[in-house]
Amino acid sequence: MNAGDSNWMIAGVSLRSAEVAERMNPQQGLFSVSERSGEGMTSRVIGAVREVLLAPYETEAVVAALAAPGARIASLTITEKGYCRAADGSLDGELAGESSVYSYLAAGLRRRHDAALPGLTLLSCDNLAENGAQLARLMGEYLDRHDPALAPWFEAECACPATMVDRIVPATTEADRLAVCEALGELRDEAAVMTEPFSQWVIEDRFAGPRPRWDRVGAELVADVAPYETAKLRMLNGAHSALAYLGLQHGHSFVHEAVADPAIRPMVQRLMREEAAPTIEAAPGQNLAAYADALLARFANPALQHRLIQIAMDGSQKVPQRWLETLAANQRLGRTCPAILAGLTAWLRHIRGDNGPVDDPLAVTMRAAWEQAGAGSIVEAMFGSTGLIASPWRPDEPARRAISAALAR
Repeated sequence: MNAGDSNWMIAGVSLRSAEVAERMNPQQGLFSVSERSGEGMTSRVIGAVREVLLAPYETEAVVAALAAPGARIASLTITEKGYCRAADGSLDGELAGESSVYSYLAAGLRRRHDAALPGLTLLSCDNLAENGAQLARLMGEYLDRHDPALAPWFEAECACPATMVDRIVPATTEADRLAVCEALGELRDEAAVMTEPFSQWVIEDRFAGPRPRWDRVGAELVADVAPYETAKLRMLNGAHSALAYLGLQHGHSFVHEAVADPAIRPMVQRLMREEAAPTIEAAPGQNLAAYADALLARFANPALQHRLIQIAMDGSQKVPQRWLETLAANQRLGRTCPAILAGLTAWLRHIRGDNGPVDDPLAVTMRAAWEQAGAGSIVEAMFGSTGLIASPWRPDEPARRAISAALAR
């Protein structure tokens, strides 16, 4: 917008919580983004959001926004569990009900079709591996069940590009809001966002229609997002999860505390450099060693206050792509991954309840698996051929022994 691309605005939609709408709408959609580092904090006000709709109570407004002639892109920032996948990766029909993202998208797309309007670009901005392809497949499965006549139009007229978004954004605290108030000259921002200076947005250059000129302000439009996505999932996200579970196990609360722990830092370095990086086929110009260096510096940022318990949420949905695919890739090459196995052990302790209440959609099921299997058989119960977590990795005997011995200590 500052560069003159002023024909676009954002209508935000919350599928569940009213908190964002309640914070932003009284501020006419304005909010601040504050970047924190060891050098201090810089804040700026963002004016790109027109409104925030609460889907369960404003269903018609959400559908109308998707079906508006000027709408071109529906971007999604949802959790892995928001994709409503069953254990085999297919659409879970029970989860993908009237309050799922698919129901709103389907209603909006049906209305666009009937009005002879062009299709939308559905742009996933999240951590799900191959998010564009997965969204296209899952949306297609939803339409096959609920509106099969619309499915061919969706496939022909809409696009689901893959993306990779990389920026650490901790949950905002009241102390953060007070700091922002001071920075903005005593203006109170209820919707303040705190983040790090670093940001990266890589987008597959495949749109159904017009798009903002994001490439002029730092976004990377590429033919293939996969190398960037894989590096983020296996190196950044994989290290983040290791910091979370190992850090909580060692009594830490924040990422910068965990990465400074001499018992944890070497483990995280090994995970990124020796276990994850060798499994990634880098794109031209993509320097994985430099990426690992940058990640360690970002993790060590003491101003960010990124809580480990926030990263530890929903582990059952994150562990497969963050760790298990790396384990499987190394297993095929005959290599071991002691750092990831240490993280996996810490996660198993976490879901047992060692760090307190577990925030995970499978928390009850995993707790029952622990009670039934015990430390001696929990690895097989979670990751075996009939395990609870769908996994490309099958634990061999050395891995089982290593985890079981660590759990027994």
